[in-house]
Amino acid sequence: MSKVGPLGRQPRGIIFVISGPSGVGKGTVLRAALEQVEGIEVSVSATTRPPRANEEHGVAYYFMSDDEFSAAVEQGKFLEWAHYHRWRYGTLRSEVQRITGQGCDVALEIDVQGARQVRATCPESVLICLLPPSFDDLRVRLEKRGTETVEEIAERLEVAKEEIRSAKEFDYIVVNDEIQSAAQELCAIFRSERLRVCRANVDAILGQLT
Repeated sequence: MSKVGPLGRQPRGIIFVISGPSGVGKGTVLRAALEQVEGIEVSVSATTRPPRANEEHGVAYYFMSDDEFSAAVEQGKFLEWAHYHRWRYGTLRSEVQRITGQGCDVALEIDVQGARQVRATCPESVLICLLPPSFDDLRVRLEKRGTETVEEIAERLEVAKEEIRSAKEFDYIVVNDEIQSAAQELCAIFRSERLRVCRANVDAILGQLT
């Protein structure tokens, strides 16, 4: 399958926010979708969480100390940030500006709190909520990951209940029942948003046809 790239686009890219409860498969579905779509780069988030095995600074996350993160918050360096299970996570404005300034679209894989902040600051952003086919399925996925204790899983599931109820605040909902199917739906959203007249460089397109 050939990749789909941007056509007749404005110089700055679209901000796509992919959100949903922990364990729903946001990263897996997004990676599968990006194999089919060109011109989208994933923003690397910052976090105070310690790195897990094989996680590289600047690739998985920008790992920060509490003091470094607090200083960045005070200096207004975050587009969004939030507490999530003892740790803080955030999207650096410079990271998003670097990507969109090159004309690429940017994908933010963040939680619901962060999605709300991005929408408030960037109302033109596109919010996509990824949901599990059932709550029991989400529980099983978290247990299979093997990265949290029983208590941490219970905590994440409580948060997930509120996040699922917040789905109506988003522009699109994708149910991750099967990875490739969900990825194709995500690609359809990318294509649809790129073809909207308000985002297309209509004058440039028409100029080529006259």
